[in-house]
Amino acid sequence: MVRPANFGFNLQTAVTNFYQKEDERTASEIGVLAQMEFDNQVAMLRDQGVKVIVEEDTLNPFKPDAIFANNWFSTHPDGRVILYPMHSENRRLERRSDLIRQLIDKGYQVNDIIDLSFFEEDGQYLESTGSMVMDHCAKIIYACISERTHKIPLKYLANLIGYQIISFGAAQEIGGVMKPIYHTNVMMHIGTDLAVVCLDSITKASEKQAVQKALTQVGKKVIPITAKQKLHFAGNMLELSNDGNEKFTVMSQTALDALNVGQVQVIEKYTTIISPSIPTIEKIGGGSVRCMMAEIFLPHP
Repeated sequence: MVRPANFGFNLQTAVTNFYQKEDERTASEIGVLAQMEFDNQVAMLRDQGVKVIVEEDTLNPFKPDAIFANNWFSTHPDGRVILYPMHSENRRLERRSDLIRQLIDKGYQVNDIIDLSFFEEDGQYLESTGSMVMDHCAKIIYACISERTHKIPLKYLANLIGYQIISFGAAQEIGGVMKPIYHTNVMMHIGTDLAVVCLDSITKASEKQAVQKALTQVGKKVIPITAKQKLHFAGNMLELSNDGNEKFTVMSQTALDALNVGQVQVIEKYTTIISPSIPTIEKIGGGSVRCMMAEIFLPHP
């Protein structure tokens, strides 16, 4: 997780992210609140024994979305680190080789760094685990195609790591207009036993059926959420575990409040819920708790 230095409203990403909302508070006030929310989330994870590596954002260059560390890299059990092509120019500044070096310094094994940012030259983007929701057990990538998620780099990545692709179109009505959902991880979550997904947002019936069939075939308990729940970040979750192999589903308090009793009971049957409150980050940044966490799958002695 990257602790923000200049968190704020990003004009470049607001073109495709309809969750973002401008705020009248000063940049200083917003920055302090974002850091408090960040620190609280880290504390809640650590209280449950989840190992969290916190790295500090740098003041320069200016990176208003640095807190959303899951978008520019991914790590893999074979020691590979993959860097991704980013849609917004100011988000490309978030790719930091020094953070990868710090993982190595902490004892993580990095065998290869694969940089896919060359796709940016052709206007092709794939923003890591924002663009993709991966079922690592079944080796399946789920991805809704958008201005930030293109098929060519998606296929390249899938071939690279040996995963199957299930892609689809997903949209939501905003101000009376249907707009593409910019990241898959705002409408879909996959854990060991559970899948939380806004099936209603998948525009083609055949693609909706394909997603549902794929999830059930690998034994996931599917929890459908509504478009309204999705707008409250109910699809933006991540399953984590601690050294005791206890499983946790991390979602924001906003997301938890949007779920009904039955949905919560099903999640709690399989995992313990951790629900940090991050209203400032959600409103201004347009992302939630899952977007703030980049999983580390690298070998560690």
